[in-house]
Amino acid sequence: MRIVSICPSNTELLAFLKADHLLVGVDDYSDWPKSIERLPRLGPDLSIRMDEVEALAPDIVLASLSVPGMEKNIEELEKRNIPHLILDPQSLADIRDDLETVAEAIHFDSSDVLAEYDEAISELKKRGDSATSSPSLYWEWWPKPVFTPGGVNWLSEISRLVGARNCFEDEETANIQTDWDAVKQRDPDYILLAWVGIMTSKVKPELVLKRPDWQSMKAIKQIHVMEEALFCRPSPRLIEGAIKLGKLVHPQAFADFPLPSFIKEKQSHV
Repeated sequence: MRIVSICPSNTELLAFLKADHLLVGVDDYSDWPKSIERLPRLGPDLSIRMDEVEALAPDIVLASLSVPGMEKNIEELEKRNIPHLILDPQSLADIRDDLETVAEAIHFDSSDVLAEYDEAISELKKRGDSATSSPSLYWEWWPKPVFTPGGVNWLSEISRLVGARNCFEDEETANIQTDWDAVKQRDPDYILLAWVGIMTSKVKPELVLKRPDWQSMKAIKQIHVMEEALFCRPSPRLIEGAIKLGKLVHPQAFADFPLPSFIKEKQSHV
């Protein structure tokens, strides 16, 4: 089969199914695994060049609604009658379902990766449940205007999984535009910067220190830069992110948590 992926999470999904060799083109932001380095780039995920997609004659294009604004790509795929599959994951269960759905669409067996995925989540929950405290986490997706995930999001889910909680989890939505005062009022234990689309090396925690009245927050000594690729993309790599989060907030419970083999195997090829 000839497959095109137009967002990073879908590219990674194929990698975990051991189907990345079927890719013939990807969006500009797909950067994992290493096997995709030489593939044609088709533009940023919100501005895919559909003429180039069509020229690749794909058997299927993997699209996603998990990135706001992707609707116009899907409209164009439909207009051109290009075969495509639309994913819209917001949770770990959705990601599991997507692994199964994509595997069926490309005639691959997903049973091994699903079993390991389930086992990793079960072990994370077991260790998270054993934690004796539940620290509150402020996740920052964007600094100005401030965007943070709400309760209907994988970051709230992995927070709970490792024995912590998103301080905005009471907001029943996937993401929220808020402000510095609202964050300060919630007084989280940790400030976690996962700026969407920004490389870790470009995130500037020192900017947070300059925000009015934030010096009085208890979290000001717990500012951490979190890898965008492990926390902002709805793919099985969130499991690796969850392990790192667990080791940060509950080191005693998670210190010896091994990287699952289905992730480790892909890491050895990057």
